Amino acid sequence: MKSLPVLLLLTLPAMAAVTGTVINRTTGQPQAGAVIALNRLGQNGIEQIDQAKSDAQGHFTINQEVQGPHVLRTAFDGVTYNHMLPPGTPTTDLTVDVFNASKQPGDAKVSKHMVFFEPSDAGQMIIQETFLYVNSGKTAWNDPDRGELSFYLPAAADGKAQVTATAPGGMPIPAALMKTPAADRMAVDFAIKPGETRFDVNYAVPYTAGQPYEGKVATKDDNTYLIAPQGVTLSGDGLKDLGTEQRTQAHIFGLTGTSYKITLAGAVAPPTDAEGAGAADQDHGPPIEAIMPRIYRNVPVLLGLALAILAVGFIILYRKSSELPSPAKEANERGRR
Repeated sequence: MKSLPVLLLLTLPAMAAVTGTVINRTTGQPQAGAVIALNRLGQNGIEQIDQAKSDAQGHFTINQEVQGPHVLRTAFDGVTYNHMLPPGTPTTDLTVDVFNASKQPGDAKVSKHMVFFEPSDAGQMIIQETFLYVNSGKTAWNDPDRGELSFYLPAAADGKAQVTATAPGGMPIPAALMKTPAADRMAVDFAIKPGETRFDVNYAVPYTAGQPYEGKVATKDDNTYLIAPQGVTLSGDGLKDLGTEQRTQAHIFGLTGTSYKITLAGAVAPPTDAEGAGAADQDHGPPIEAIMPRIYRNVPVLLGLALAILAVGFIILYRKSSELPSPAKEANERGRR
């Protein structure tokens, strides 16, 4: 009879837990002292449930049951790393990667910079700048005092811009602007981890067809492209005409310098009735979270026109799901009201 309690304990299910090891990929060794937080993903956003600290062998245990989507957020050396836990995936014996951080860029650089112009007949032009950072090293670049991304913001934008940042293998999240000593430059503090990090910057400026527009490149880019959609002409000195992308008919120009002065004419056509109906259906349907494709993950650095054209197609697809309202979308919204 004395063995009955022991038997009962053995038949009980083990307490659910999240376990794993934190590995410092800079040193290749288990990392002690990293803080791992278990967060639930729900309709109200991210909710922290519990947290633990890795021991001398890098091991951690969080005694919590995981039901539904969760994410582990690991803080180390001033940088946060996210490890998604989709429903039905293992929650034990996980490996969480972290890196040492430095205030110096190291091997991080802008591999591609694309500037997309979308003028409208309403006297406004939406500009999207996409920066693709590639960090081929083993150290994260983290400079919270000065920020990692620096970009030119014209005075006509009135200091307003929307920025989203996407960490390697992550989802796009809003990023806050930082002022710099230069009046025409802004910065963003978002650590550049090993791998590919994407920034999308959106802002609006007044537009008059035929009037020159000037811009600058604040980052040291390997490849910079100016892109005009179908129906818009773009001209200027110091540009290399790379032709049009076959599917979207967007025109691509390579920029050889660190500044440009261009002239644009024409405007983006408003959405068709079918597109407007589709937008109306979406407005009345359940919310859908858009996940941007990441076609660059396994693509080498752009070398020439062919891959530049692929980049344009990517931008076009992204702009259709952007949260920044364009004049055409605003007009369509007013029509539905």
